[in-house]
Formats: sequence, C-alpha cells, structure tokens
Amino acid sequence: MLRHAEKATCAFYDGLPMAHRIALIGGDGIGPEVTAEAVKVVRATGVAIETTDFDLGGMRYLRDGEILSDDVLNQLRNYDAILLGAVGTPDVPPGIIERGLLLKMRFDLDLYVNQRPFAGTAPGHVTPHDFVVIRENTEGPYVGEGGVLRRGTPHEIATQGSVNTRHGVERCIRYAFELAAQRERKHVTLVHKTNVLTFAGDLWQRAFNHVAAEFPQVGTAYNHVDAACIYFVEDPHRYDVIVTDNLFGDILTDLGGAVSGGIGLASSANLNPSRTGPSMFEPSHGSAPDIVGTGKANPTAAILSAALMLEFLGENEAATRIRTACDTAPTGSTTEIGNAIAALVAGK
Repeated sequence: MLRHAEKATCAFYDGLPMAHRIALIGGDGIGPEVTAEAVKVVRATGVAIETTDFDLGGMRYLRDGEILSDDVLNQLRNYDAILLGAVGTPDVPPGIIERGLLLKMRFDLDLYVNQRPFAGTAPGHVTPHDFVVIRENTEGPYVGEGGVLRRGTPHEIATQGSVNTRHGVERCIRYAFELAAQRERKHVTLVHKTNVLTFAGDLWQRAFNHVAAEFPQVGTAYNHVDAACIYFVEDPHRYDVIVTDNLFGDILTDLGGAVSGGIGLASSANLNPSRTGPSMFEPSHGSAPDIVGTGKANPTAAILSAALMLEFLGENEAATRIRTACDTAPTGSTTEIGNAIAALVAGK
C-alpha cells in the first residue's frame, strides 16, 4: 500500500485512457533482464504504458564518460514514473555511479521517501509478518557533507557529516503516519540512535512526537537501531510501519529482505509524494554481474517494484493482481518466472 495511491488519476483522450509514460533504465548487470520481465508483466495487466529506454549506468560511463546530464534529467522529469533495473559494475570505482546517478535522481527529483514493504516468514517463525520501512531518502550522510585533509599521509583526516533538516525529517515522518493510518494495525515505530546521536536523534524524536500528536489513532514506539536489528530477526511481527533516517534505513531494509525470503524478492519505491515529478521504482538486489546472461536472476523484486509503480499511478487493481500472482512463487529461469507471472496476471 502506498499513501494516497487512490488519489492518482488517469487522463483520457477521446474517451480512452491515455498510456502512462514510463522511463526505463535497465542499467547494468541483470538490470535489463529483470526490467524486461517487469514490463512484460505490467503489459499483461492490460494497463496502457508507453516506455522509453534510457541508456544510463556503469557501462554507459565506461563507454563515453556519461553519468546523468542535466539534459537527460530534464527529459526524465516529463515521465509519469521511472522503472530502474540496477546500476553498477566492478569496473567503475565505488561512488561514481551511486552519487552521480542514483543519488542525483533522488535529490534533484525530490524523491524524499524510500518505501520498502516486507512480507514473509522469517527463519524460525511460523506466522508470516507484514511491515513497511519508510526511509528518509534525501538527507543524512548521503548528502556528502565532509571531506579529506592530508590524504595519503599518516595525519590524514576524513569527516562525513549527517544533514538533518526539520523540513526533511518531518515530511518523511508525516508520510509514515499517513500510511499507518490507512493500515489495519495503525502503528509507527521510530528507529534511530538517540542515546548517542544526540543532535540528529533529538530532532527526529521531537519531530516524531509533534506529528504523532496529530494522529491519536496511530500507536507509536521507539527502538534504537541496534535493537531493531535484533527484533527484525527475532520478532518481526512487532512492526507495522517503521520510519528512520537514510543510513539506518539503508541497512535495515537489506536485513528486512533477508528475513522476508531474500533480497532477491525485495521491492522499493523512491517517491515524490507531492507529485512534482516522477517517482522511481527499483528492486533492491543490485546488478549481480556474476550471473548476467545465465537466466538465474529472479525478476520477482523488479515485478513487485512495478506493482508499486502501478499503485502509485492509481492502477490499484492491476497492482493487486501482480502481487497475488507473485505470491505463487513460480520457479524457473528469469524468463520462465516472468512468463508464469504474466500468464497468471492475464488470467491464462
């Protein structure tokens, strides 16, 4: 469930619904493979989409030095959504593609909510869990505040700051409460490290308390992030909606994937809830260059990310059909899994 998904509307032309315009970034590694299956499944729902491929990622950078130009970024602004496969290749040093492509899109398109749903049965448990992590997506250490002095010397100094604004923190927390208010359990847990990160943690806690007062029907709790890591494994059922900062959310959501069937099933949405530009949807498994072309890549996470995309575009019934089809957990090669889910979605 995405907050306010039901408020999205579909434009019409001559009495027929206009196609949603989707920018496709297959990217690197298995990204193009899983994205192709996600598009196949979306088309099987009958929802009209028009897709445009954008050649971006590590391989593009190696070929001509292009990461994400302002011109291409402005082109992306004209689309209804962005569907991303994966980016990154071992031949590109760490940080170049991550900062120049992924973070640039998150920051410049104001994709300030990263939403990752988790449903499954954790090892050692019988009852399945169902919770959502809302990660602040445009602040924290990822802003890049800091630097290095005396690099390569015995006296080298490296600093990495965490930027937290009341505006950025509060809008993320408010999204989490509005989402929780739509869910059955109606509960939000703040995860941070307020006992050590006393400046940023205090801002998060005060903003959380402020927003919570506006939602008396929603229960609340607080966990230190180290405790949350334990609870994810030992007691994931305690959670409904979790809200946390950028770095803690990055770490927790990988752990969430591990206790929910594997990171290969983990979908995500990078959202601009204000809808001033396109939101971006991507699986969380990375480019996995070691299995490219082998047919071993599981496209389910990409397909579930496409379901999140459809839901955000107001196509709730189609999104539900995709999720139901993915629940059957078909097995086989990348293409075979995509074909099986597409057939279920189409009712064949």
